[in-house]
Amino acid sequence: MPTYEYQCKRCGYRFEVFQSITAEPLSTCPKCGGPIKRLIGIGGGFLFKGSGFYITDYRSESYKKAEKAEKGESSKDKKDE
Repeated sequence: MPTYEYQCKRCGYRFEVFQSITAEPLSTCPKCGGPIKRLIGIGGGFLFKGSGFYITDYRSESYKKAEKAEKGESSKDKKDE
């Protein structure tokens, strides 16, 4: 659910409300009871977690198992040299 920002036309009070997208916009100020308008917000920010956003970050389990097996074989080859 998004957070909407409102401002009172009478007293200038600004506040945020956590509302459903389908909810009707508020119409009265909680401080003075005057009319309010919904402001255009900046939206939500991105939160990046982990090592990054690369195609290899979301590989299937079968791909990961095959990659581990391949790495295991290459390390055995180095030991044999």
